[in-house]
Amino acid sequence: MTSIAEESKPAPKRNFGGYAMFVAAGILLSRLAGLVRLRVFAHYLGATPAADAFNVAMRVPNFLQNLFGEGVLSASFIPVYARLVSKGDEKLAGRVAGVFVSFIALGVSIIVLIGVLVTPVILAITAPGLEPPVMGLAIKLTRIIFPGVGLLVLYAWSLGILNTHRQFFLSYVAPVLWNASMIATLIIFGSRLRTAELAVALAWGTFIGCALQFGIQVPFVLRYEKNLSFGLDRTLEPVREMFRSLGPVFAGRGVVQISGYVDTFIASFLPSGAFTNIVFAQTIYMLPISLFGMSVAAAELPQMAGQTGTDEEIHTAIRKRIQRGLRQVAFFVVPTTVAFILLGRILVAALFQTGKFGAHTTLIVWYILIGSTIGLLVATMGRLYSSAFYALRDTRTPFRFAVARVIVGASLGFLLAFPFRHAFGAILVALGLPVPAGDIGLLGAVGITAASGIAAWVEYLFLRRALQRRIGTLESMTGFYVGLWASAIAAGVLALVCDRMFLHDVAQRLFLPHVMEAIAASGIFGIIYFTGAILLGVPEARATLSRLKR
Repeated sequence: MTSIAEESKPAPKRNFGGYAMFVAAGILLSRLAGLVRLRVFAHYLGATPAADAFNVAMRVPNFLQNLFGEGVLSASFIPVYARLVSKGDEKLAGRVAGVFVSFIALGVSIIVLIGVLVTPVILAITAPGLEPPVMGLAIKLTRIIFPGVGLLVLYAWSLGILNTHRQFFLSYVAPVLWNASMIATLIIFGSRLRTAELAVALAWGTFIGCALQFGIQVPFVLRYEKNLSFGLDRTLEPVREMFRSLGPVFAGRGVVQISGYVDTFIASFLPSGAFTNIVFAQTIYMLPISLFGMSVAAAELPQMAGQTGTDEEIHTAIRKRIQRGLRQVAFFVVPTTVAFILLGRILVAALFQTGKFGAHTTLIVWYILIGSTIGLLVATMGRLYSSAFYALRDTRTPFRFAVARVIVGASLGFLLAFPFRHAFGAILVALGLPVPAGDIGLLGAVGITAASGIAAWVEYLFLRRALQRRIGTLESMTGFYVGLWASAIAAGVLALVCDRMFLHDVAQRLFLPHVMEAIAASGIFGIIYFTGAILLGVPEARATLSRLKR
């Protein structure tokens, strides 16, 4: 164990991936807990109207968390706070951190109060297509969850403190408690309550989980930031610097959140269950983005922000970090994309097919997941590019490109979800894939995720071009990408062939057949992919295996 005295010394330099591995490990555990939670959710609530109401209710307060939490911390708090810590000005850093969270806590409290009061108006605007009973339940659930998500904003501030002090694992593993609270609620009350009553109980379990997720951070924040001092003092120059960046940050994060609300708005007019099916697919889709994109971006942001020297020296250092980060992200996300497309049905069945979640829903969620893969790689890489702009204290550029992403996503979302949704059925027939029985309108959800993926490409291309103009051109990685895609496609095809030939039949005779089938198919896929990458000389393959061995 590392002593507190040792922690106060300058952090030793690590090879790339060291800090990111801590972030990834914490995120992996929390995401695995999230998958367990969603599987239990699928068992007891499935894609019922009560499930739609709960997921709509979760979307509204999440706007608050993402706007004040991730956005503000990434773009304004962490760069300033990390710079003070790197310079050794510990007292000022503690004072700035305390003043900043004081303002955030005050602002969030006011917004939570207003949000609870005007919840019916918010839902009438964001999800007008809900049936009256579902709308009434969603209003009730939102009012329960709203205050809890306010606590998650404070958790995000704690995460920023600990990340700056190189304490990554605890920050990202804390959401396990949030998931555990929800899982316990579902298991305890799942067989005792009707779906609507269970959704209400789950909302209270969510609130308790929010409190646990923030509470576990507090002792460690006090341990590593001993100079914390609260107040509402705006005379401090670092505090004023933070507030100068808040406008573009709020606007940029708000635009991104509006994109999510546009998806909710469109999905509310699709048949019942469409929105919940999107949530199931996005939970799988967000796993690689969080595990690889967020881990690399979160680990690199405080270090890029703490770079010192001339502009050229800073730009050179950032270019090197981005280059290595992009390779690390691509090494994992490229095969994930292929696996979602070729093996997605097996994975969805393993994760969620139980109880009220049947084979029909598995098929629809798989198609929605395929739509999401259009922008999976670039959405993950985009997080690293955005972090680079934040480290350079430029919050306006990401905002402009976020606006473009929302406009493209919203426009295409309406077109693909309604006028052109029948085209998805024709594509499935042409590919020889089964068309979901019942209302073809559920395929409109595929259009929503596909539109988001196309919009992610627009934002990524703008971010990359602008950053290279700012810090210089990155080295070409064409050969690297060709090797990854070749290895991933070969692995996916062979794994799928093995599943069709014998894995599926063998798994049906085992306990938890869907899970066993997914483990076997994924294992074959992973072995072939890593073997191919090693044979093609991809250094990330050997480096990853070495880290896993250690």
